[in-house]
Amino acid sequence: MRWRPRSAWGGGSAGPAEGAPARHRAAAAATMVRKSFLSYNKTIWGPLELVEKLYPEAEEIGASVRDLPGLKTPLGRARAWLRLALMQKKMADYLRCLIIQRDLLSEFYEYHALMMEEEGAVIVGLLVGLNVIDANLCVKGEDLDSQVGVIDFSMYLKNEEDIGNKERNVQIAAILDQKNYVEELNRQLNSTVSSLHSRVDSLEKSNTKLIEELAIAKNNIIKLQEENHQLRSENKLILMKTQQHLEVTKIDVETELQTYKHSRQGLDEMYNEARRQLRDESQLRQDVENELAVQVSMKHEIELAMKLLEKDIHEKQDTLIGLRQQLEEVKAINIEMYQKLQGSEDGLKEKNDIIARLEEKTNNITTAMRQLEQSDNDLLTQTRTIAMSLVKCASSDTQDQYKLVKDISF
Repeated sequence: MRWRPRSAWGGGSAGPAEGAPARHRAAAAATMVRKSFLSYNKTIWGPLELVEKLYPEAEEIGASVRDLPGLKTPLGRARAWLRLALMQKKMADYLRCLIIQRDLLSEFYEYHALMMEEEGAVIVGLLVGLNVIDANLCVKGEDLDSQVGVIDFSMYLKNEEDIGNKERNVQIAAILDQKNYVEELNRQLNSTVSSLHSRVDSLEKSNTKLIEELAIAKNNIIKLQEENHQLRSENKLILMKTQQHLEVTKIDVETELQTYKHSRQGLDEMYNEARRQLRDESQLRQDVENELAVQVSMKHEIELAMKLLEKDIHEKQDTLIGLRQQLEEVKAINIEMYQKLQGSEDGLKEKNDIIARLEEKTNNITTAMRQLEQSDNDLLTQTRTIAMSLVKCASSDTQDQYKLVKDISF
């Protein structure tokens, strides 16, 4: 059976399931007529939305209400929020937060409104009784924006005209089945409660046993403390005897130490001689390591000089190639001028001058090439000289370096 409660804050009249007597509802209605709950041009959704900031657990309800697709008006959102709060059994807690923060409520209510008076706190306290109701209300698919009608309970009442109605009888049977199911569930819960009571009794018995064991353990601790005190006194006596024995032993050790010092003098002389030999050998090893470091540094310097010579040779080879290209270009120009010389006799004299100049440039380039070849030969001679000096300086255990220097020099 599904019922839809009507709240005084959401509009309409309250349903019978609220359990309030008729005279209380009449008094509440008189109060509503006498005092204004909300001010003009204000809706209840404003203060309910403010609950999220005051009570963090209400953020989930606010987000769920805002995500509902069918709600278009603030009144519909407020009705959905109230239904979710009833199902969560925290409506009284949420409204208590609003009552406490009355300075914030002045934005939504007039000074003579019910929420701003002491009666608001009383009503919020009465709402705690709603927490005992397991509400299962429908929120999706309901038209919460429009005015809700009065709940029709005629379908749950028997009438002489409806005695022969089979469909109505089927509905009533289903309701009775639900009632029986609830009763059976209640019986199961009662059995669960009785089992929990039995478990509590067993836990109390085990607790008494633990208390007794604790008392026994305390007595054992007292006995152990007494034994510890006795052991400490015995330990002090043993310590005193040990100290006396140590004093006697110390005198004996001092006499043995004097004897050992006399016998140690010969050993000290042998130790000094061995130490002197070790110092001489260390000095000799240091000299050998220094000589090896000098040879390694000379080797690195020679390798660096060889790299520089190779770089210079490559640069001069590149220059020689460039000069040869220029010579080929000059030759091509010479041939071209010679062909033009044959085709034009008028400019023969001028072209002869040009040819003479080109030949002079050719001779200069040839001379430069010869000079570069001579410098190349000089560099090769210097390389061979350095390589020969490396051959003379190389030791017998560096065969690979000797082979490399030999290949470069020859």
